[in-house]
Amino acid sequence: MSWPAWLEPDDRRLIGLTVLIKGLILLWGTAVAVWYSGQLVGDVVGALGLWNRWDAPHYLDIAVFGYRATDPGNLVGPNGYRSVWPGDLPLYIVFYPLYPLLSGAVSAVIGQPLVAAFAVTTLASLFVAPLLYRLVRIDHGHAVGMGAAWFLLVFPTAYFLHIPYTEALFLAVVLGSFLAARSGRWWLAGLLGGLGALTRVNGLILIPALAAEAATQYFAQPAGERRLRREWLAIGGVALGYAVYLGLNQVVYGDPFEFSEILRNHWFKELALPWQGVNGVIGWLDAPDYEDAVMYGGMELLFIGLGLLGTIHAALVLRPAYFTWMALNWLLFISTSFVLSVPRYALSLFPLFITFALLTPHPVTRVLLSLASIGGLLFFAGRFAAGPWAF
Repeated sequence: MSWPAWLEPDDRRLIGLTVLIKGLILLWGTAVAVWYSGQLVGDVVGALGLWNRWDAPHYLDIAVFGYRATDPGNLVGPNGYRSVWPGDLPLYIVFYPLYPLLSGAVSAVIGQPLVAAFAVTTLASLFVAPLLYRLVRIDHGHAVGMGAAWFLLVFPTAYFLHIPYTEALFLAVVLGSFLAARSGRWWLAGLLGGLGALTRVNGLILIPALAAEAATQYFAQPAGERRLRREWLAIGGVALGYAVYLGLNQVVYGDPFEFSEILRNHWFKELALPWQGVNGVIGWLDAPDYEDAVMYGGMELLFIGLGLLGTIHAALVLRPAYFTWMALNWLLFISTSFVLSVPRYALSLFPLFITFALLTPHPVTRVLLSLASIGGLLFFAGRFAAGPWAF
């Protein structure tokens, strides 16, 4: 196989590891789903369909039909594609446009929306581990960089890097933005940051995080040589990306903030004080249904706590930009009236994986943490593919 010249040997190893883990996760999910349902999967598209659950069909609907203020409920796409929930397209403006836009472009060529979404996810996922490795290597060297990439790939919710969700694309552009900023390519950092703001709402946190990186670079210079750099204006590219999203709201609905109304009225989510959000999660621990208590209460609290510990470690050890990213993302996750999916959102807390690598210098501790993480990954991925909710 001929690799591009700009790929280093370590990049190639991480890409190979990503492909291997991807294949194993998809096979594992298929096996669990078949065992769970007792029905065989007919073909590759059918196997991929096992992962088209929860938010994934919303992205496919947008990719095929676009954003619409009205939906008659009888739309038909390529190869007879129909919405899982006919009539719901007006609600989907809360899902940011970059991922479904790319999926729609591929689908227009191949005529298979689900396969197209997997193609976009797969391509993006191949960048994630190498970018994290290169970013971490700058400060902590080869071993910690490889360790951080490994812990990302086997994180309990890392299956979202391989299915029709935004996690792989979001991490690829966010890590690319941080890496570009670290290497002084600020215009590229701003461009990728803008794409991040078009992928997920927490892409906006790149504004203070990149500003913290610029400040760190400024104060790292001798006092007599410090100067403001025009290139730091590129951080505004993140805001421009978000402005495009607001413009989309305006064009489709006539209101740039229509998404907030839909979040409040349909998904019951609006900004709240952090302790109010956490208190709501604690309330789930008393749910009469055991699974609800575990998944909506226990697991959400576990990963909230993990994020808090990672944020504290980042404040003590890591770069100010990484702490800023960790702290503001963590606050965003819990500052809502209905806290949900924190285990999935935790994938975007990439400094957490640096923490894992730094705190497991001994092979035994690294193996133990790896086994615990892989166990969680197998459990959650199998559960998701089989049908029950898993973040």
